[in-house]
This record gives sequence, structure tokens and C-alpha cells, in this order.
Amino acid sequence: MNSRDELIFNPADIAETLSELPADERLLAFLKVPKEYKAEVFSHLDPDFQEDTIRSIGSDEVSEILNAMTPDDRTALFEDFPDELIKYSINHLNPQERRIALKLLGYNSDSIARLMTPYYIQIRKEWTVKRCLQQIKKVGKRVETMNYLYVVDERNRLIDDLAIGTLLLEEEDTLVSDITDNHFVAITTTTSKEDAVTYFEKYDRGALPIITEAGVLVGIVTIDDILDQIEQQNTEDIQKFGGLEALDLPYIQTSWTEMIKKRATWLIILFVSEMLTASAMGYFDKEIEKAVVLALFVPLIISSGGNSGSQAATLIIRAMALQEISLKDWWYVMKKEIISGLCLGAILGVIGFIRIMLWQQIGLFDYGQYWVYVGLSVSVSLIAIVLWGTLSGSMIPFVLKKLNLDPATSSAPFVATLVDVTGLIIYFTVAGLFLTGKLL
Repeated sequence: MNSRDELIFNPADIAETLSELPADERLLAFLKVPKEYKAEVFSHLDPDFQEDTIRSIGSDEVSEILNAMTPDDRTALFEDFPDELIKYSINHLNPQERRIALKLLGYNSDSIARLMTPYYIQIRKEWTVKRCLQQIKKVGKRVETMNYLYVVDERNRLIDDLAIGTLLLEEEDTLVSDITDNHFVAITTTTSKEDAVTYFEKYDRGALPIITEAGVLVGIVTIDDILDQIEQQNTEDIQKFGGLEALDLPYIQTSWTEMIKKRATWLIILFVSEMLTASAMGYFDKEIEKAVVLALFVPLIISSGGNSGSQAATLIIRAMALQEISLKDWWYVMKKEIISGLCLGAILGVIGFIRIMLWQQIGLFDYGQYWVYVGLSVSVSLIAIVLWGTLSGSMIPFVLKKLNLDPATSSAPFVATLVDVTGLIIYFTVAGLFLTGKLL
């Protein structure tokens, strides 16, 4: 096959083209895909299309597709299927693939072992380079990647991994034991998918071996599966940060009832929280009656605190996700955010005071004879509220992390709501200090 044919028959491109077809034409078009590409094209289709296809095609075609799929892609497929379709699909696997499928499905749903493939190149330390090359030719067509070979002992315990390039540069009679150093990176079967991502980011590998607690090699996980996991994690974090539960399916495939359930919880929590803002406003109603001018700056001051809190929360949550900071860094973060909050608050405070002064001097608005004290109230309140918002936004993720909760749930709306309520108290307290005996 030449490069032009490879471009035309790229499975991912075929799957994308099929997805763009009308629903009544997709299945027929899929059945016309060349046999050698059908399983890989199928693995790139969206979950609904995959489910419809399995339900619609004949048993022989189901067996052909599922047995030809890589174990990790097949496991990902089964995770999206309802129980009765999983059972139906497994019954169409040959004995060997059925054992593999059941083994992978037996791992915890959050375990990286769910994404592994048992097909890899395994060699022994007493083998020569020539013997290893023969092994590659023997099993190479079945494996997902040949970038690394995995050296095991007589009990199948992992000893080392060996880059294919290293092997090719050695003489044929060189022993594997002479070119290994027994230093390798591996992931245990109990490692979570999220933690496994950090291994790939840290060690920059295209594949990593999966071992049991006893060190027995049971499979490998490849970078393509990790990239899918990274995209899924980022999507979940963004959704949580927006103040909703993570969606289980793509947006277009999520029903309106499911969408309501996912969004309603946080909206109710935030709505109830905002009721406290109304209560706080009611508590200071006498001050507002005496100095109506104070009410003019409530949106300005409160939004500044919420914005600063959202900024801080975004920075800290992302830094945690990238493992740039951990729980032990909370004190360093607090000191840094105190300085940042004071400086940012001072900048906004100066701007706020200048704005009041200009409006008073050029006659756009009359704040009364005590306009200087009104300006100072707004300015000092901005400093205090921005500082408080920054501290709240940066510390809440640490608190949630300490409680073994997802820091992404300390979303911007939640932080903003917290600062709204407390910000009102700060604002009117500061105003009372400056305006008591004057306007109050």
C-alpha cells in the first residue's frame, strides 16, 4: 500500500466521514469499509453509533469486529455499553479474547489496568539480540507498539524494558543481559487512570508496562489511551469548574433530563447561598437608607472580590492538576496570595477613589460634602475584599484536597458566591468606620 492509499484509508478519517453521514446511511456505509480496516474504524466511532451497529449487524460480523479490536479499545467500548449488550458482545468473542476481556473488565473501573493491552513483545535476559529479532518477527503483527521490549524472568516478573533502537544497534550475538541496567518505570494494576497520566507526563514515554504488586508483567498501556484519558480529565475539570457535575456522555448525546440533573444541584446550592447575600443586604438596610450612595458601589466592589477569587482558584486548581504544588505548599501559597491580593486590591482601590473624585469634580455625580470619606470607604473596601477573595479562592482547593475531594469542585461560581456574602459585611463594616457621625 502506498502513502496515498494510507491517507485515503486512514481509519480515523473514515470514522469521521461516517459520522457526518445521515443516520440512515451510516450503517450501510460502514459495512462497505474494507475488512482489514473495519475493526479500527469501529473503535473510532462515537458510542451511540457503535451500539447501534452491534445491535444491527449479523452475529458473524459482530464476532469479526470484536475479535479484531485491540483489548484496550474493546474494554473502552464495553464501558459505554449497557449490561445486556456487554454480555451479548462477550459471547461473540473467541475463548482467548473472552478471557482477556473478562480479565480487563475485572479491574476497578478507575484502574489504569482497564486500558492496558496484553499484547506486547516479551524477551528474556539470556537471549541474544538475534533471538529477540526473531521474536519481534514472530509476534510483532499482534502488538500495538514495538518501541519497547520487556525483559522478564522465569516467573514473568519485569526486569527491565529495552528500547528497540538500542537492540538494533547491537551485534546479533550480544546477550540481552549485557545491554540492560535493571532500571525501568512501571505502573501497578491498582494505579488510577488519573495518576497514570502523571507517569507519562513525567517520563515522556510512548508506552509503559503494567505490573502486579509482586512485579509480574501483565500488560502495557500506550500513549493513545492516555491522551484520551487526559482529554476526558480536562473536560471533567472544566465542567466542574463551571459549577456542574461532569457529563457521562458528550454534550450532543446527553439527554435534556440528564443535563438538568447534572446542572440543577450546583444551581440550587448557589441559589441558596446567594440568599445569604439578600439577608446581608437586609441587615444593613438602615445604613443604606441613611447613605443611599453606598448602594451604588455594591456591584462594583462585590464583583471585584468574586473576580479575584475566581482567578486565584483557577491558578491553584490548575497548578494542583499539573502537580506544581501539593498540600504541603499551602503556607507558601498563602503568603504569595496575601501579597498579590494586597497589591491587586490597592490598584483597584486607587482606581475606585480616582473615579469618585473625577465624577465629583467634573459634576457627573454629587456624592455630597463627605465624598472623600465615601471614596476612602470604597477604596479600603476594595483592598480588603480583593484580599479576602484571593485568599478564599486559593485556600478552598487546599481544604477540599485535604478532605479527599476534587479541588475542581471549588468552582468559580462557588468562590464568587462566598465572596459576595462576606464582601457585603466587609464593605458596610468599613463604611461604618469612615462614615459614622457623618452620613451614618
